[in-house]
Amino acid sequence: MASNIKENYIKALFYLHQKNEEISLSALGEELQVSKPTANDMIKKLKAEGIVVSEKYKPIRITAEGKRQAASVIRKHRLSEMFLAQIMKFGWEEVHEIAEELEHIKTEKLFDRMDDILGFPTTDPHGSPIPDKDGNFNKPDYKRLSQLPVGSVVIIKALRESSADFLQYLNKKSIKLNTKITIEHIERFDGSYTVSYDGISGVVLGKSVCDRLLVKLV
Repeated sequence: MASNIKENYIKALFYLHQKNEEISLSALGEELQVSKPTANDMIKKLKAEGIVVSEKYKPIRITAEGKRQAASVIRKHRLSEMFLAQIMKFGWEEVHEIAEELEHIKTEKLFDRMDDILGFPTTDPHGSPIPDKDGNFNKPDYKRLSQLPVGSVVIIKALRESSADFLQYLNKKSIKLNTKITIEHIERFDGSYTVSYDGISGVVLGKSVCDRLLVKLV
């Protein structure tokens, strides 16, 4: 099987596993935008390699070997994003698509060198944890901005979603990781937040934006 396609399936299975240990074929197909028969064909191949456990009419489960392989791909992706942002000065809205290509490179020493040059970072430019070489993640307990009350002072530490459109929106608002935000008002009607940061007050953020901002209380 094509190595890149296989790795994309393993990565998708891992992300779905984070939400629910039992993965449906339809959820996998939706995640990868492929038909259920196409997804099923790949699952049969991954089962033969010990990457998943799968039986007819039962949910799919990713194995320890599957998690290890997924963590390796995710590590390459997130290190690539960090290298592109920190060393090559790409914007955080630009790095994902390039990293999607770099994550399939097999030469491990390339990514070990990136890790060394970057000073062994634990998160990528969007605040997502970078697995270590053994597949271990640092999983901080951040809150969504939308979960906190008026008067809270927080620091943005990560994003729940990092599409280019969302990142460009944050750029326009001059919001980035480690921005310190004070919640001034919450609109009961639509759940929007009025916040202040960097000397700017009265900035309105919609609920969908606040749901995507992961923060730590100061």
